[in-house]
Amino acid sequence: MNKPSGQIEPNERVTYSIRHADEDLLVVEKPARVVTQPGVGHQHDTLLNGLFAHYGDRLQQLGVARDFGLVHRLDRETSGLLAVALSARAYDGMRALFETRKVSKYYWAICHKAPKDPQGVIKKAIAEQVKRKDRYTSIKYAKISNSGKPAATAYRVLASNELGALIEARPVTGRLHQVRVHLDLIGSAVLGDPQYGPNLVRKASSRLALHAHRLVFDHPITGEPMDITTKFPRDLKGVLKKLRLPGPEEAKAELEG
Repeated sequence: MNKPSGQIEPNERVTYSIRHADEDLLVVEKPARVVTQPGVGHQHDTLLNGLFAHYGDRLQQLGVARDFGLVHRLDRETSGLLAVALSARAYDGMRALFETRKVSKYYWAICHKAPKDPQGVIKKAIAEQVKRKDRYTSIKYAKISNSGKPAATAYRVLASNELGALIEARPVTGRLHQVRVHLDLIGSAVLGDPQYGPNLVRKASSRLALHAHRLVFDHPITGEPMDITTKFPRDLKGVLKKLRLPGPEEAKAELEG
């Protein structure tokens, strides 16, 4: 996990929604197309810049060593929930929970088609690769490889038809682009993915149709069970409608009832 470095410039224009807040921990909803932390080409317009506009004093105290509170990341194109620590105890506690796989992350993905099996666990190692974009920048991407790190993603199909599928995925491990690469592997590439899947799939949505909708863990300080959810993104509802697919709540009710 790359660490943010240097001074973080506050930027009130970066928007996000707060889904949980207490003295030690935030859970925020990141919009699509917002980078999580500063880097080349994105020094001032990231989620962390936005967080510094309101929580800068507390995040600055955590410093580079504790990633200014960031305990995990989302890809730029992915929307959804992120946990952010506001104290050293919370950061250390959340990192321990992630490292021992005691945080459950759930994603909704609108995909090219349903896989052969309606539910299952994809277990394929993932290796990180770097491709030079130009003289100054490079792009990281993931590749299925036996030489990579072990990776596992559980999934279930919520709804499907001849036009596409709505899938819920839960990455057990936290590798680069894991959900995207694993779903592509089983023939269910995420619509709008700029890096994986065939060209037809890439053009099927105006943005990556992937949303981190639920986080489940025990609070790192109080031990209280936390189950934080968010609604299906408004900008992806049109994609579901075009594919004649129901929303996730309707699809779950039909599956379970």
